[in-house]
Amino acid sequence: MEAVQTDATALMQFGQLTIHPRDGLVLAAGRAVPMSVREFELLVALVRSEGQIVSRERLYELAWGRQLRQGDRSVDVYVRKLRVKLETALPAYAFIHTHVGFGYRFSPEALAPSSHTLHKSATEK
Repeated sequence: MEAVQTDATALMQFGQLTIHPRDGLVLAAGRAVPMSVREFELLVALVRSEGQIVSRERLYELAWGRQLRQGDRSVDVYVRKLRVKLETALPAYAFIHTHVGFGYRFSPEALAPSSHTLHKSATEK
């Protein structure tokens, strides 16, 4: 899926997922996905990284505006919350992928019908 994006405030579209950076709004199949400011900032930071792996430290800097302290798991907690919200809204897709020891990557991927059930149960734990 491609993003429709011309500047930092432009609409971002990934299939049925639409992000309005200027308005702080995320729509899934036309319905608003409620999220906190941090969750939204984290999502936008991941999306703007264009499929690249982004370290936890860099995500913290982008979403919180300061350096990550040693032992702080805030990024992991918020990524999990964000995953649950996105995958609840559009359950046939996985949006955020973990690269253990490296960070996270935003890349919407359709799940095969059988793997959807497995993926959903794994992310709910």
